[in-house]
Amino acid sequence: MSNKSIAPIATIKPHTLEKHKDIRTDNYYWLNDRENPEVIDYLNKENAYYNEMTTDTKDFQKSLFEEMKSRIKEDDQSVPYLYNGYFYITRFEKGQDYPIYSRKKGNLNANEEIMFNCNEMAKGHSYFQLTGLSVSPDNKYATFAIDLIGRRIYTIQIKNLETGEILSDKIENADGGSTWANDNKTIFYTHQDAKTLRSDKIYKHKLGSDASKDVLVFHEKDDTFNTSVYKEKSKKYLVIGSGSTLTSEYQILNADTPDENFKIFQPRVRGLEYSISHFGDSFYVMTNKDKATNFKLMKTPENATSKENWKDIIPHRKDVLLEDIEIFKDFLVVEERENGLTKLRIMPWSGKDEYYLPFESETYSAFTSTNVDFDTDVLRYGYQSLTTPSSIIDFNMKTKTKEVKKEQEVLGGKFEKNNYTEKRVWATAKDGTKIPISLIYKVGVKLDGKNPLLQYAYGSYGYSMDCTFSSSRLSLLDRGFIFAIAHIRGGEDLGRPWYENGKLLKKKNTFTDFVDCSKFLIAEKYTSANHLYAEGGSAGGLLMGAVVNMAPELYNGVIAQVPFVDVITTMLDDSIPLTTGEYDEWGNPNEKESYDYMKSYSPYDNVLAQKYPNMLVTTGLHDSQVQYWEPAKWVAKLRILKTNNNLLFLHTNMDAGHGGASGRFEALKEVAKEFNFLLDLEGIKK
Repeated sequence: MSNKSIAPIATIKPHTLEKHKDIRTDNYYWLNDRENPEVIDYLNKENAYYNEMTTDTKDFQKSLFEEMKSRIKEDDQSVPYLYNGYFYITRFEKGQDYPIYSRKKGNLNANEEIMFNCNEMAKGHSYFQLTGLSVSPDNKYATFAIDLIGRRIYTIQIKNLETGEILSDKIENADGGSTWANDNKTIFYTHQDAKTLRSDKIYKHKLGSDASKDVLVFHEKDDTFNTSVYKEKSKKYLVIGSGSTLTSEYQILNADTPDENFKIFQPRVRGLEYSISHFGDSFYVMTNKDKATNFKLMKTPENATSKENWKDIIPHRKDVLLEDIEIFKDFLVVEERENGLTKLRIMPWSGKDEYYLPFESETYSAFTSTNVDFDTDVLRYGYQSLTTPSSIIDFNMKTKTKEVKKEQEVLGGKFEKNNYTEKRVWATAKDGTKIPISLIYKVGVKLDGKNPLLQYAYGSYGYSMDCTFSSSRLSLLDRGFIFAIAHIRGGEDLGRPWYENGKLLKKKNTFTDFVDCSKFLIAEKYTSANHLYAEGGSAGGLLMGAVVNMAPELYNGVIAQVPFVDVITTMLDDSIPLTTGEYDEWGNPNEKESYDYMKSYSPYDNVLAQKYPNMLVTTGLHDSQVQYWEPAKWVAKLRILKTNNNLLFLHTNMDAGHGGASGRFEALKEVAKEFNFLLDLEGIKK
């Protein structure tokens, strides 16, 4: 990469912040103003600096993009599923960036009805996202939601699928989701607070009416909760859910009587989490009731839903996390997680001969897929591993036979799964805890400490980092990289306690686990500090910010995508989207103990005058999850304090938000930038 350009230096404008008699001076607080031309100018200068410094790699970036794109089947489509008399299909056409949503009545040989061609709808827009597609019970209408900015603020509209007409109904400031009552004219949807973007209200809309006349059905006034609305698989009940990190509550209403009042299923109790599934005359309840840390399954009559009526079906197990269930007429399918691996448990309602689906690898991901019908013996599930492309499989639970409906094609004729090694190893954290690491690399790679290795992790919100296949990743693997996923605490990979021990006042376990995994990979000669790279996004970007402050000497390069790095200032600002709902994850800095603990690890507050790795930091101007100014301020501070000449780039997508570019191939260009950054540091030019 070029070294000719001079990095932009942000103007220092000291701003004093005080809490609990602790005074912090934020020199870059002024960047917190998206409408300020000086802010936009600074971001543009950072982008220009990145572009100038990487000019000599642009051709390689382009070839990486073309290489990754060439592996993807452009004229692809999903496995059709049957719902309410129609087969639904999502497909892509060659040369097009966006999906086409279609359906066929009765059988797959019927004429295709195109419901939405997003390529046509996206014309003239730098960003386009369609979501929340919901078809009325009579199959005549569909609600859909569009975001043209990337802040996940959606406008809901309604289309007559028979005539193609877009109705005049237009619902602004929605979260995108909506659901139909059984009368084909009543729609329930979730409204977002215009400032915080918290999903706070459920409204009822009548087909053909003005949205200003919509009826407020429920207002979630607790600002640590979000709300949503959906219909049960049985189609009998509409459900309003309210949830925070630690507590949940549901309300139910017969979908045939949408103008009646919702009834609370079980009132919220601090620390009580539950979810509900209706079948027959009962509800099945997944819950942590009675100190069931890893959750258990209970059952209650549909006319007696409070917790004193719940009866155990699957008891709590100390070493097995209950993640989800799928109900069929003759079978209950249970998603479990044990020793860091997902298992699918098939349980006949008869109580006879339950069994698990067999999975041989230790680096795989399995999950129930689209199962919209009770009255079938066929379970549709997804499977993939680090070396196995994503597959959709139909499994007959009675005959125990399976049919692979689709396996992701990797074009080009060069990919062969047996050319790669996948395995799981265990690092030891400083407190003695064993941390699993999933690895993939090309067969023949010598473990001599000289290999470039990209270590990835997330480690927050109880989100388990399952092993998934990536055709793009082959561009690194085929050039000698090892790829590692560190299943650190803060996720739920090894059960609920794995999460509890990586949040709030134990959050630092997440960071030290990652560092200890890095030390293990170096000690076992998978790599060395000169060839080790780290990557994480959002809360995983916080992880990156923490580890480069704690152990910068371990990494040659770091990629931090949309990183959450200004922890205290953000968590003290309850006007920012997500903040109040995050107190149970990070703590509430209005309380001194939480404030002090956050300050001890907040990346922005702990930037030091020390050597830092080469770093690429990315963000989106319209990001609603992590505001752009967090990475912008962080980079500005790093530029002043870091004591070496390693690369430091900030790249802001001026047209997108948290998820990056909207087109499937546009998003690959961002991946190409990241891979180019890593490969260039390794001196790999082609």
